[in-house]
Amino acid sequence: MFSKLLNLFFPSKCPVCESKSDSYLYNPFCTNCWKGIEKYSGPACGICGRPAISVHTTLCESCMKAKPPFSKALYYGIYEGALKEAIHLLKFNGVKRLSKPLGLLLSELPLPEVNGIVPVPMHHKGLKQREFNQTAAIAAHLSKKLRVPLMTDALKKTKATLPQTDVGGEERLKNLKNAFSVSGKISGMDLLLIDDVITTGATVRECAKTLIKSGAKSVTVAALARSMPRQNT
Repeated sequence: MFSKLLNLFFPSKCPVCESKSDSYLYNPFCTNCWKGIEKYSGPACGICGRPAISVHTTLCESCMKAKPPFSKALYYGIYEGALKEAIHLLKFNGVKRLSKPLGLLLSELPLPEVNGIVPVPMHHKGLKQREFNQTAAIAAHLSKKLRVPLMTDALKKTKATLPQTDVGGEERLKNLKNAFSVSGKISGMDLLLIDDVITTGATVRECAKTLIKSGAKSVTVAALARSMPRQNT
């Protein structure tokens, strides 16, 4: 009833199908489009989760060459459709209410038992410009749902870097080298690292490496979406 009243006074069109939004929880999305967000269940690398062509794939070429510092990377779906639109609206348009339903999507993943949840941090310059960290907002709702401590100050981004979309290939790793530091006590802890989108995995690799070097027992990555791999990237 409350949801219907809110939509009555604050009507909006679904950005996917342009029909009227019918649920404040998913607003501006309609229930059908939100419920249409699919969890990825296709073949993937057993460690980084990179989508694969064959069901017989156990590890991708990248993980065979160099095992990531994290134990496993999990994600809800492919970065497309309603999921991509929702992340964009939260991240670039400041539709903060979407952080709750997006956080609840993460709670549906087969997450391990951990001692703390750590969101991928933003540099203070980027945070000042955007005014909030969308990953921290998502992680806050997941923390509440799982009743696991949210550790927003455990990991900090100490170096301003170019947007990862502006660099490619191996340059992404160089761009983030020594960009993060640990400021909290994480020794011996099993941690869940949260990100919104995994593209090449360079960001979560660098974050996980920093956490492990600082004494974390293990790091598992959980993201909302993963980009489909492109050729020669």
